[in-house]
Amino acid sequence: MRPQGTVFYQIYRGVAAIAAPFVWYRVSRKLAREGVPPDRRRERLGHATQARPEGQLIWFHAASVGESVSVLALARRMTEKDDATEVLITSGTASSAEILAQRMPPGCRHQFAPLDRADALRRFLAHWRPDASILVESELWPQMLVAAHKAGVPLALVNARMSNASLKNWARFDATARYLLGLFRLIRTQDQRTMDGLLDLGADPATTALGPNLKAMSDPLPVDERAYYEVEDAYSGMLWVAASTHPGEEEKVIDAHLRVMEAVRSARLILVPRHPDRAADIAAMVERKGLSVARRSLSCDPGEADVYIADTLGEMGLWYQLAPVVFMGGSFGKAGGHNPYEPAQMNTALISGRRVANFADVYDAFNEAGAVRIVKNAKELAGAVTILLTDLEEQRAQKSVAAALAQSRLAELDDLTDLLVQRLLT
Repeated sequence: MRPQGTVFYQIYRGVAAIAAPFVWYRVSRKLAREGVPPDRRRERLGHATQARPEGQLIWFHAASVGESVSVLALARRMTEKDDATEVLITSGTASSAEILAQRMPPGCRHQFAPLDRADALRRFLAHWRPDASILVESELWPQMLVAAHKAGVPLALVNARMSNASLKNWARFDATARYLLGLFRLIRTQDQRTMDGLLDLGADPATTALGPNLKAMSDPLPVDERAYYEVEDAYSGMLWVAASTHPGEEEKVIDAHLRVMEAVRSARLILVPRHPDRAADIAAMVERKGLSVARRSLSCDPGEADVYIADTLGEMGLWYQLAPVVFMGGSFGKAGGHNPYEPAQMNTALISGRRVANFADVYDAFNEAGAVRIVKNAKELAGAVTILLTDLEEQRAQKSVAAALAQSRLAELDDLTDLLVQRLLT
């Protein structure tokens, strides 16, 4: 089937062309507000700001921070397979660019992804000439896929995950979905639901299979050792972290901390909001609750503050290494939870709420193994934190199980690397 072979694809191309100036205006303004300079903003129009390296180039495309970070371990393994192979990672957000700049292994570079419009994709592909492209999670931009395929770029989709709503929407355009999915030489999904949904949409059973989950196999988060020792001096008592919290969760976390402090007088909390720009509002709420607070972004020393708001990017590894007990945010509300493997790799005892749809299979495995405590409210969270802070034998046992789970998955990443090389590059 040719790219113009479905009515929906024709309509999509036409709408994309008409909307292109408005989309560029909106995207450019957002990047500008986030401090991205003009030349880098123009990367979204396909104007490269780096030279293409010599040799073989693999293009990874991810949406935002979580997806971008999840491919780093895979990207590193693919460059290690062949000294002449290098990697280009594209993403769409300023925060992902900032994190990748800090964490990319040798042989990798970042550009903002071209918008899904013909001129941007033409410029991008003409400059970078990738030898293969690996898309992550749910980044199915129709024109991007078709343009890359027409340019002779072999395509793979890894760590695929789609919500029921997304699968239902694609089902309305089943011919186009079937065509786009047929462009991939390899599809690997995070969960059974996504695999079943993609097969129902027309993905080829010969190329589509379950797993592995890249977020279970990411490299340990980096830690600035100098910053670690500077902050460590401030914490001589019991410490726990609430990581990647979302609106509505912070108040529950603070209510839990008040209960913890009744049982463990020296207990202190590091609160890491998912979106640091909310820190001022969170600090005001903490003060209304009667607790002292300090903020990392204001260069405040933790001092004796009851709550330290870590409102910076790229330092999560520091907080995981510092604290023995971690509550994973995004699990009390609608966010769907966050990756428990990251703290598990750094010797922490884990606690989570029950709403973890983004990582349902992972949390099921953690819960079954006894590697996480699942709580439903602030009272239960306080109880779990108190136990893990005061019962060191229980804390060590839970840490050990979580670390073993994280380690057991790494061999699967080597197998995926070999498979991608075989399907895309040979």
